[in-house]
Amino acid sequence: MSRARAPGSLRRRLFAAIALIVFCSLGLTLGVGLVLTRNSVEEATLSGLARRANLLAQKEREELLPFGRVESTQRSLARQGERLEVVPLARPSTLISDRNRAALRRSQPVEGSLEVDGERYVYAARRVDHRALVLLRPASLRESDWRPFAQGLLVAGLVGAALAAAVSLLLARTITRPVRRVAEATRSLAAGAAPDPIPVEGSDELAQLASSFNDMAVQLRRAREAERAFLLSVSHELKTPLTAIRGYAEGLADGAFTAERGARTILTEAGRLERLIHDLLDLARLNHNTFGVHREPIELAEAAREVVRRYEPQAAAFEVELHAEAPASAPALGDGDRVLQVLSNLVENALRSTPAGGAVRVVAAPGRVTVADTGPGLARDDLPRAFERFFLFERYRGRGRVGTGLGLAIVKELTEAMGGSVNVVSEPGTGTSFDVLLPLPAGVNGGVAEPEPAGIMASWTPAPGSSTSKRA
Repeated sequence: MSRARAPGSLRRRLFAAIALIVFCSLGLTLGVGLVLTRNSVEEATLSGLARRANLLAQKEREELLPFGRVESTQRSLARQGERLEVVPLARPSTLISDRNRAALRRSQPVEGSLEVDGERYVYAARRVDHRALVLLRPASLRESDWRPFAQGLLVAGLVGAALAAAVSLLLARTITRPVRRVAEATRSLAAGAAPDPIPVEGSDELAQLASSFNDMAVQLRRAREAERAFLLSVSHELKTPLTAIRGYAEGLADGAFTAERGARTILTEAGRLERLIHDLLDLARLNHNTFGVHREPIELAEAAREVVRRYEPQAAAFEVELHAEAPASAPALGDGDRVLQVLSNLVENALRSTPAGGAVRVVAAPGRVTVADTGPGLARDDLPRAFERFFLFERYRGRGRVGTGLGLAIVKELTEAMGGSVNVVSEPGTGTSFDVLLPLPAGVNGGVAEPEPAGIMASWTPAPGSSTSKRA
């Protein structure tokens, strides 16, 4: 559950962090703005007060009797919350300090702030004859002057904060959306599914994250497919010697073979099975998904006769005639066990596809071995894909006896690993022929004949002295 909430938690944390930064910045901006606004308003208020004091002082200087009508001016200013005082410069006063009195005597203007009877004032004083005209304005009025500016700043700050919160939320979602997609795709990938590629978008880092995940998903999918194909191939390779061991064990139980022949065959197949297990152990140590293949001089005639002996019980069970045509010597370069595996796969497929009463033959020649049957054949369009994994299995399952869909793919891979090639000739209704071509050993002359058409199986009969398997 905590992993499922991780993207949301990240989004909340990003939103909180961005919002905190924005609010702190806005708070600092508002604080500095309020201080600057207050100072500006105070300066403007004091400047305005000084101009009014200049006008009043100039007016009194122009009067014949200065300060003769000052009382009316005082009443008018009082209605505005201001005070006008006339202070003699000859004696000390609570409104004007000694220093300011000296400045006024020199006819210098004086402005500032002072406290009178516990109330703060801003004032401006001007000299008129031997007296000072002092204009005072309560500090509370000064605060009312800059309060509208402060309210405007606060409203602007609130609007900015709301906008910043919306932008922070959008930015947090934009940042976490690719991360959330990667997290969801990772969980899907861990569950064994194949998630769709993640859109590569956002900043460079987020785009790189999505691209890296897509590459990893592709590589993991390929690794899983390779592992699955490898396991299927291994199971198919294990099945072949086990089939022979089981067949001869059943034959011994039924008395179809002598104990010596059955023991010899079972021992041979057990040896091949042991080699395969050793190969698997080596592959596990080396972390590879391939089998080792040796190249040495071998006898294809012996391999052809051996594969016929191996599948005699199965051919008899299917009521199919199994025959080997092998000369005294059919040399080639390859791996004896792998050649036997190739022929086993071909013979097993041929037996499965041949109906009862049909025939399968294995023909050996220098550098070449052919497995032909009298089965229903393959469609012409299927031949180019005959060696693909599971293609024929999917194509023909439900129409008869089918294998795992890997046999022909393994035939092609093993043959090519030994430096050879394999091809197929087939026509619907006339049978199928598979030809395995292998390199010839040094010093062996002669080439490999072209493959015979599959149709010849319809009129084929065993040659005298050949090895056959047939149900009585």
